[in-house]
Formats: sequence, C-alpha cells, structure tokens
Amino acid sequence: MSGKWLVTSGVCCVPRAACRVPQKGTALLAACLLLTFGCSEEKGSGLGKDFSYDLTELRKVDPRLILYEEAAAIETGMKEARGIAVDAQDRVYVAGDEAVLVFSKEGKREAEIDVQRELRCLAVAADGTLYVATKNRMGALDPKGVVKAYSDGRGAEAIITSIAVGDGSVFVADAGNRVVVRYDLAGRQLGLIGKKDAERDIPGLVVPSPHLDLAIGRDGLLWVVNPGRHKLEAYTADGHLEASWGKASAGIEGFSGCCNPTDIAVLPDGRFVTAEKGLPRVKVYSAEGKFEGVVAAPDRFGKDAVGLDLAADSKGRILVLDPASKRVRVFVKKGTRGSNP
Repeated sequence: MSGKWLVTSGVCCVPRAACRVPQKGTALLAACLLLTFGCSEEKGSGLGKDFSYDLTELRKVDPRLILYEEAAAIETGMKEARGIAVDAQDRVYVAGDEAVLVFSKEGKREAEIDVQRELRCLAVAADGTLYVATKNRMGALDPKGVVKAYSDGRGAEAIITSIAVGDGSVFVADAGNRVVVRYDLAGRQLGLIGKKDAERDIPGLVVPSPHLDLAIGRDGLLWVVNPGRHKLEAYTADGHLEASWGKASAGIEGFSGCCNPTDIAVLPDGRFVTAEKGLPRVKVYSAEGKFEGVVAAPDRFGKDAVGLDLAADSKGRILVLDPASKRVRVFVKKGTRGSNP
C-alpha cells in the first residue's frame, strides 16, 4: 500500500489510500473506519465525536452461521484473569492475580497454586509440568507448584503473551520484541522464530498491540498468529515457515481491525478456533483455514472485550476466558450439550 500513514495512540494502522469511500455513513465506511482505527483497545479509536460511526450492523451475525451454544461457565473469583490452558485430563487452568487455579472438567475448583508473581499466560505439558510466564520470564513448575526451572529474563521490552509446549521444546511468544523464543525443557534458549528473513521467505511478525498467540497444530507444527498481517503462520521447530492463511476483512470470514486475531486454539480434529478484539467474535476454521462458522458473536461480549484467551479440550468443547466477567465460558456444538461432560 501507499499513502500517508494514520496513527492512533502511537500505533500505525493502514494508509489513507487504503480507504477511499465516496459516501459518508455507509457500511463500507464503517468497515473502513474499523480497519483503520481499531488499533488501540486501551485508548479507543482516537476519533472525535464527529467520527462516532455506528458499528451495530457489523456486530450482527447471521444466526445460521452460529454453530455453537454456551453450555456452562466457570466462575474464577479472580480480580484479574489473564490466561487459560487445559491438560490431558481436561482439567482447566486459569492464570490470574498471582496464582493458578485448577478446575475439574465439570468446573469444580480443585487446587490453587500460589506463584507470588503476576502471570501473563500458561501451558500444561503432557506430564503435568506447568509452564508459566511473567512479563519477561518463563518458568516451569511441577503439578504442586514447585519450581523446576526458570529462563533468563527477556529484557525491558519484553511482553510475553503465550506459551506452547511441543516435543521437547517450549515456545514463548514475546509480543514486545515481536518474536517467538524456543527453549528446551530446562529453560535454555535454543533459537528465535518469526524474525524477518528474506532468504527464508519469512515476512516477519507485525505486532501493533500486545497480542501474540501460539498453538501446536495436530500436524506438530507451531502455529503463530501474525496479527498485523491478519494471518496464522505455521513454523517448524527450527523456524522454517511452512504455511499461512488468513485475510484482513470486517466480513465474518476474515479478521478485522489493525491486528487480529488475538488468540487461537486447535481442536482435537485439527481445526482452528480464533478470537478477535474490536469486533469481539470467536470463530472456527478448517485445518486448511477455511471459515466454517461462529462460536460466539460480538453481541455475546461487551463492546470493549479484549484478550479472549482460548483453549479446547479432548471433547471438542471450546473454552473462552472472558476477562471482563472473570469467567471461563464453555461452548459446545449446538444440539450436543447433553453428550458433553
């Protein structure tokens, strides 16, 4: 694209040339404004009252596209809930405040692990090892919360936002430094993933806001959200870019705003679940990245919903951490509520 860049709250969005709309007040203009100014959830769009366009129509979703229904909710009781994970027994782990809470798959609270640190995200390995992260450091805990290992700090610019555990590796998303760090299980750094590299045909991660998520695919590849490019990218453990999919669009099949999706999860059959901010919506895509349907439409959340962390259990239930209500909201396919524990 060419043209003068627009800036809101210090974040670059799309060029003016990208938005040429002849009639004020149309849905197309509203979509363009959303794509252009949906960059800072903390400080709003930066537009004055004369530019307060109604995005109500964009929040509506054809009911025929909604494939899931909310079946249950887990009340965390936390002041601030930030991250969610599911283990091999479908227990639910929630990171928030300075602790990790553990719930049964039915939602009964089973344990609290006091870490005395403000955690940003977490992941659970097959052997029960709990990987957690503060703003700039990753740690490994045993199931009782005893520290097994800690990585070195990532520096003042680091903002760790996600962890994924693969075969012998722990992958940590650092949104502040716009890179994924690969560690061994003892916390030793093995390499960096996602940095721009023309020789390897890697475009580089564009991360305008502190949202950078990871998931291990059924294919064993590391799937990384590239939010500023509105794509999901698949990497090998040594950093080779193998595949990508996604597009920028306010339409239901694409990803809106300056930097979406914010969060992803992988279902047992290899399909993807995504969450967005700006237009807060949760959707399902095929393993190849084809839009299939909606889990939760924007009207299920507050207008300023941000940070809808995702997880999926072995039954295909989709768990959405709603930070505003401090609840884990559980969604199942319509018509299957009675068959899901």
